[in-house]
Amino acid sequence: MSEELIRSFLDYLRVERGLSSHTIEAYRSDLAQYVKWLKKDVLQVDHSLIGKYVATLREKGCGSPSIARKLSAIRMFYKFLNIEGKSDRNLLEGITSPRSGRKIPSYLSLREVERLLDAPSSSDLCGTRDKAILELLYGAGLRISELVNLNISDLDLRHRWVRVLGKGSKERIVPVGRKACQCIRVYLREREIKKGEEIPLFCNRYGKRISRQACWKAIKKYAQRAGITKRISPHTLRHSFATHLLARDADLRSVQELLGHSNIGTTQIYTYITQERLRRVYKKYHPRA
Repeated sequence: MSEELIRSFLDYLRVERGLSSHTIEAYRSDLAQYVKWLKKDVLQVDHSLIGKYVATLREKGCGSPSIARKLSAIRMFYKFLNIEGKSDRNLLEGITSPRSGRKIPSYLSLREVERLLDAPSSSDLCGTRDKAILELLYGAGLRISELVNLNISDLDLRHRWVRVLGKGSKERIVPVGRKACQCIRVYLREREIKKGEEIPLFCNRYGKRISRQACWKAIKKYAQRAGITKRISPHTLRHSFATHLLARDADLRSVQELLGHSNIGTTQIYTYITQERLRRVYKKYHPRA
């Protein structure tokens, strides 16, 4: 019964809410963990049992952001059951999500970005592809899911822009830097693409669309090659893109549009980074600091 209700909920998120497959998978994973702990039907639950589940998560060392995310999935699931007439109780009433401190995103310095972008070798097709991937991730501030889902038809290299399908299937047009366009041209020329075909922009060695996992492994490899010791992921380049724009006086609204954030509050996190950088510069160089 529980599994059937969860499948219906996930279908609702996919069809009616238009959420991405990555987000839906996160909901599925969180609800599967909840049901496994529950060991009973999701409709045979009371308010205190959900409180116990939260306590169990804390005992296992689960952090506040993770608990908040899991509670959000459970809350939305039971709200869906109410809409469908499967339940008439608000089981999460009085249970609040734990507050977490504002987490500052990790980003690379300009010098680190340069070393990372120079790390791939252009001696083979794989290296040429990876260089184009890195240049596009940093040059356009894309999410990794947005990048791997790009088709060649989404690019306009002449006018240097790319059409991106972001979260919630929201489309936006993002400018692409000259260097990224050059790297993409070289990569596509080496691939000998037939014109007119609707095919993925970036492919693996078997000609299939490259995966997020493959991109993550490649970025980790090049970070090690570039001597970057901090933890890095594809999203680190997106964070670096936003941080470097704001550090050079780009306005917040423009950065919001480039990143595809629906809420400017999400974009404002990067202002804390630039403020902290200015604070360090002030303390280091001002005689009265």
